[in-house]
Amino acid sequence: MIDDATLPDSLTADDGIPGSGRRDADRLRAPAPREDGYVALRSYAAIGDGRTVALVAEDGRIDWFPVPVLDARPVFAALLDADQGGRVELAPTVPFEVAREYVPGTNVLVTRFVTGTGEVRVTDAMTTGVAGRLPWCELVRRVEGVRGSVPMAWRVAPGTMLGTASPWVRRTRRGPVITVDGVSVVVATLGEMTTHVDDREVAGVLTTSPGSRHVLGLAGTRDEPVFVPDPELMDAGIERTVENWRVWTREFHYDGPWAQAVQRSALALKLLVHAPTGSIAAAGTTALPESWDGGKNWDYRYAWVRDVAYVVDALTRFGLREETHAAMSWTLRTVAKHPPSVFFTLDGELAHGRAERDVPGWRGIGPVVDGNRASRQLQLGSYGDLMGVVRTYVDAGNLLDAETGRVLAGVADRACDAWRQPDAGIWELTDAHRYTSSALGCRHALLCAAHLADEGHLPGDADRWRAEADAIAAWVRAECWSDAKGAYVMHPGTDALDASVLLFVDQEFDTPERLGATLDAVRAELGAGPLLWRYSGMQDEEGTFVACAFWGVRAAALLGRLDEARTWMDELLEQANDVGIWSEMIDARTGDFLGNVPQALSHLALVHAALAVGSDADAHVVDPEQAPYPPPEEPPEHPQTRSRDPWRSAAPTGT
Repeated sequence: MIDDATLPDSLTADDGIPGSGRRDADRLRAPAPREDGYVALRSYAAIGDGRTVALVAEDGRIDWFPVPVLDARPVFAALLDADQGGRVELAPTVPFEVAREYVPGTNVLVTRFVTGTGEVRVTDAMTTGVAGRLPWCELVRRVEGVRGSVPMAWRVAPGTMLGTASPWVRRTRRGPVITVDGVSVVVATLGEMTTHVDDREVAGVLTTSPGSRHVLGLAGTRDEPVFVPDPELMDAGIERTVENWRVWTREFHYDGPWAQAVQRSALALKLLVHAPTGSIAAAGTTALPESWDGGKNWDYRYAWVRDVAYVVDALTRFGLREETHAAMSWTLRTVAKHPPSVFFTLDGELAHGRAERDVPGWRGIGPVVDGNRASRQLQLGSYGDLMGVVRTYVDAGNLLDAETGRVLAGVADRACDAWRQPDAGIWELTDAHRYTSSALGCRHALLCAAHLADEGHLPGDADRWRAEADAIAAWVRAECWSDAKGAYVMHPGTDALDASVLLFVDQEFDTPERLGATLDAVRAELGAGPLLWRYSGMQDEEGTFVACAFWGVRAAALLGRLDEARTWMDELLEQANDVGIWSEMIDARTGDFLGNVPQALSHLALVHAALAVGSDADAHVVDPEQAPYPPPEEPPEHPQTRSRDPWRSAAPTGT
């Protein structure tokens, strides 16, 4: 029996709050209906093993499951192609209601199915081994009879890998094996059930009774021998996986408001950490639309330097060492090997090309893409992301090797010149401008570089870097402020507002009054309740951008507007789905999720907002005296702006 006994009280008390992963655990409801085979994106919970992610809908269907790694063409992708995409079904064959929750402190999902004749509990996990991550990919679905009798059906139907391959089921002496374009998936069962093997699927039925136990397990590999697990060991792996997750959770240090939501977002981010390399995927899916009209469908199964920087900053403050070091090492290895790029593959290589697949897309909204066009864009904010993550790592008590120091000094020198160029900006736009956020990102890079040089970590001319940072601040104040708007605008020569400017309110490039006025203007023009659009004009094109709203909460807190920040945060958390998963965007009119899911930037922004608000005296990050390393010294108070986050140094990471 899985319970809460091994977790601290702060992470189990009041855990029905929004964003906790257990919000509606006691409320039975009808599952979200399917339309032409598709279900609302809010319906999905995510499970994973450090290499890939599976999405489980309320009705028991797994509609997304790349095997064996996240960025592979997916064997199960009914999320994007309801007819031919592939799925793993498990549900009662009679009408039912559901309630679900994550096991506290884990990414193991438990769903209750209640029918007119009984109740069952289904536990879904991507299992781990005795020594950690398994050499193969293993998904286990356990069915436990709670009361009465419930007839259930299951089906494992592989798909066409987004229209590029034809699946086949081989009958072997060890059971059915699904094969498709080099991927092999073994289907294993435990308990009394029928099994029917077809050329294109494996299916069966079972009936539960009080105390009954059945298991449906999948084990997958690619271009290597097929491991056939013992189904009893697969079943036992669920408890081991729960404990492995909780070992990680027990190292997680956060003592502040919204503790359950913060922990759930950290666990969601952990799902996106690519364990073999330390990189971090921007999201768990591809091609989910940002607009109901289509056209804005991107592949986010890549590692953005920006996201890695934000994750390192957050996890460092939670006392998590392994992930921060792995992400830091991946970043430095990758940028040393390749020319500057906005993002890389999860293995640290340059991304190549973009292909459109001939499949319909979620609810028929295309295109379905494999690859991302932004890989060759110039985004100057990447300078700040890179130098910010290095500073966070070093200020946590770590050291750089000499070669890395020389490489980063060269990056700082390039930033001195690059900030004067137009670029694609943080939003990866096709119209090049000298975006305000891009310039401020370069300034942040130079301030971080100067700090690292002062501490002896970087060679180079720190005085030059500081002087150029001052020049950037002067340019931003002179060229990017709009008297008509009473705010900082997206770039010189426009009245358009940009929510990403809120990332820099604590960088002391202007007075608190003008920064506060910018926050007010952004909320007034780009706001829809607690949500925000990315920039002016997006109200008619796409959903609100989840991260932007949390950036606003953080900005309000850092400007000293704590009551506003707390209220705003409470309102935002109501927008999470029942298990605390966030998409990239939300339709402000309907509350529907849009964009890829789970979205790293959304969860990261939530974490940073909570940290900023939680720096108040009565709600704070873990006591520095008990932290696994000493925090950086608090900088002297600036005459214009005082950061409310005692862990943030004089040149903050901009997250």
